Amino acid sequence: MEKELEKLKKEKLYRKRVLVEGLKDFCSNDYLGLRRHPEVIEEAERVLKEQGLGSGASQLVSGYTKYHKELEEALADFKKVPSCVLFGSGFLANVGAIPALVGEEDIILSDELNHASIIDGVRLSKAQRYVFKHKDYEELEELLSKNRTKYRRCLIVTDTVFSMDGDIADLRRLYEICEGYDCMLYLDEAHATGVLGKTGRGGLEHFGLEHKDFVIVMGTLSKALGGYGAFLCGSKLLVEYLVNRARSLIFSTSLPPHVCAGLIKSVEILKREGEDFIKRLRLVEENLVKILGELNLEFKYFKTPILPILVYSEEKALRISRELLKEKVFIQAIRYPTVPKGQARLRLTASLNYTPQDLEFLKEKLEKVIKEREREA
Repeated sequence: MEKELEKLKKEKLYRKRVLVEGLKDFCSNDYLGLRRHPEVIEEAERVLKEQGLGSGASQLVSGYTKYHKELEEALADFKKVPSCVLFGSGFLANVGAIPALVGEEDIILSDELNHASIIDGVRLSKAQRYVFKHKDYEELEELLSKNRTKYRRCLIVTDTVFSMDGDIADLRRLYEICEGYDCMLYLDEAHATGVLGKTGRGGLEHFGLEHKDFVIVMGTLSKALGGYGAFLCGSKLLVEYLVNRARSLIFSTSLPPHVCAGLIKSVEILKREGEDFIKRLRLVEENLVKILGELNLEFKYFKTPILPILVYSEEKALRISRELLKEKVFIQAIRYPTVPKGQARLRLTASLNYTPQDLEFLKEKLEKVIKEREREA
C-alpha cells in the first residue's frame, strides 16, 4: 500500500481531503443554494426531532416512512413521470439499477465520459458491453446495427450533463435511436436536475420531450436539491421491478426521514421558484465566463453551471489549486482517473450562493495566482 501511495504522489495523482472551513467554496454542486435554505432547514429540524437521526432499517424492513413516500411522489410529479423510488446515493443507484436491468442475455452501450458510478454499474452487470466515443451517436448506431438482434434487452446509458465538462447529451437523438432499435435509455441526471430546462426539470424539459416507458431517469438529491441520496424515475413497472431486484436498495439502510423531509421542501421550492432560479443561475454563469475571459484562461462552457478551467498538466493543476487555497479560495484540481491523463482541470462551478462580492474576490485571487505563476515562468 505504501508503495502504491508513493507512486501516486510521484505521478501527481495522490488525493487528500480538504477541510473547507474558512474557505470560499467555488466548486460545490450546491448550484441553487438549497442546502442552507431556511425553509429546508426548518422542515428537516422538525422531522429530526419527530423521527430521530436515522431510519433504522432498509426500505423493505421498516425504514420506509411517509416522508420517503411523499418525497418519491414529489419527485415523480416534478419529473413528470409515473413513479419514483429512492436510493441511498447516486453511486448506489447506478451500481444497483444497471445490473438489475440487464444480465447475461443483454447488451449495454455506454458513453465513454460517463460517471465512474455508471462505469462500475456496467461492469457489475453480466451484460455484453460496448463503450462508444463521447456523444458519437453514429458510432452508437453502428454498434447497434451490428449487435442489437443478438441480445434480449438493450440499455443505452449516458449522463445528461457530463460532470467534468458540463456539456449536454443529445437526448432527442437518443430517443430516436432507442425507438428505432428497441432499447431502454438510462439517463443520469445528477447534474441536470434543477439545472436544465426552463423550470429546472432536467433534460427532457430542456429538449421538449415527454417521458416514455423505455426511459429511466436517475437523479441525485445531493446537488441542486441540496440534500443527500438519489432517485430513479420511470414507469410503475420499472419501480416495482427495482424494489425487488436492485441489491443496493434492498440491502441498504434507507435515507433518514429528516433528510427526506428537507428534500420534500427543496422540491416544493424548486417547483415554486424554478424559472427564477434558472434565470439567476445563467447570470452567475455568464459573470464567471466574463471573468475567465478577461483573465485569458482556457475553459469550457455549455450553459450549465460546470465551467472547467483547463490546465492539462496534473502537476500544474495541483499547484494552482494549492496556491488558491492559501488565498482562501477552494477550487478542486481534477485529475486522472476522473478525467483522462493530460486533461487535468480546475472544476469551477456556478452557484446562487455567490454574491457580487464573492465574484470580485474570485477574480482578484485568480489574477494574483496567475500573475505569480507567470513571473515564475
